[in-house]
Amino acid sequence: MTETVYDVVVVGGGPCGATAANDLALAGHSVLLIERGGRIKPCGGAVPPRMMEDFDIPQSLLVARARSARMIAPSGRAVDMPVGEIGYVGMVDRDEFDEWLRERARMSGVERLTAVFEKIERDDEAHPIVTYRRKRGGEIERIRARCVIGADGARSAVAKQCLPGAERVPCVFAYHEIIKSPDMREVANKEAFDGSRCDVFYQGKLSPDFYAWVFPHGETASIGVGSANKGFSLRGAVAQMRSDLDLTRCETVRREGAPIPLKPLKRWDNGADVIVAGDAAGIVAPASGEGIYYAMTGGRYVADAASAFLKTGEAKQLKTARKRFMKDHGRVFWILGMMQYFWYSSDKRRERFVTMCDDEDVQQLTWQAYMNKKLVRKKPLAHVKIFLKDTAHLLGLRAATP
Repeated sequence: MTETVYDVVVVGGGPCGATAANDLALAGHSVLLIERGGRIKPCGGAVPPRMMEDFDIPQSLLVARARSARMIAPSGRAVDMPVGEIGYVGMVDRDEFDEWLRERARMSGVERLTAVFEKIERDDEAHPIVTYRRKRGGEIERIRARCVIGADGARSAVAKQCLPGAERVPCVFAYHEIIKSPDMREVANKEAFDGSRCDVFYQGKLSPDFYAWVFPHGETASIGVGSANKGFSLRGAVAQMRSDLDLTRCETVRREGAPIPLKPLKRWDNGADVIVAGDAAGIVAPASGEGIYYAMTGGRYVADAASAFLKTGEAKQLKTARKRFMKDHGRVFWILGMMQYFWYSSDKRRERFVTMCDDEDVQQLTWQAYMNKKLVRKKPLAHVKIFLKDTAHLLGLRAATP
């Protein structure tokens, strides 16, 4: 084992881990970032303009800018939701985006290591030992750290070892195929794909409990689906979408699948020297499945908490990360969780949900909340109107179609 003791070892180099490592290095800490490499998380790649500003992300990393979203009901009825003047939905390709974040961290002073995390060991010394293999089946190596951050995704090995109950976090299983964007001159149905529009399918045949999507990525596109139903064929749903949308002829660039947690862990730290973040902490937005912005925000909060712990030696500082995140975003997560529970439970309710999305007040507040990442309070009467409309649709007091 090397005699070097890092201030922090970050396990996982996705947007969360890379952000935490970068922030900690800029704060003057010695950081080792362990990333296993060779894997790209299935992700639609949507990011709000606020993320670009908060984390100094260059516009050059956007592969597309979506100006609207289309919600498709079980009946096939489509409701367009234009973003309008308040901005756009940025689209990134996780292959390039994640690597750019990791390389930025390296340039800030983070040491990068491609390896597979094994476990955390302890001995008579004060600080934990992180064990890893540079390749599967290779020799186990060890490094010591004053603090360990687990940003190793859903089903986190760090969380399972250090946090009781972490293995029981409910997940949606996501699968998508990255394809070459179609040549619209050869597509029979011109409305089936638009390089400036995100399509979201609320149809039980494509997902019995979540949704399916087609997101533009410039020269490529992400076609995916999520479901917690283990008996449901995600690959079959994507194949059906590609057939229905006349996208079967498009070249498949890559296929990816992974679990996505939809409920924050009740505890993120072990009360001593280990803390988790991002998917490992369960901070993916319910209903929407949005994770990139929240992963990077959570990574920043965890980095701040870890830095305070390193400076003071007080393990209680680690708890501030979850408290801060839930104070800022917990209410939105609760509301989105209720939306998913009520509206995704049947095609009848999905039909009403899409109809509700045709409302101008709903669209305006939805986009404002997405862009600002907080509940908008400027129009209280609009919130009251939406609540009444929402209740009417849920109880079936309004027709499913106008």
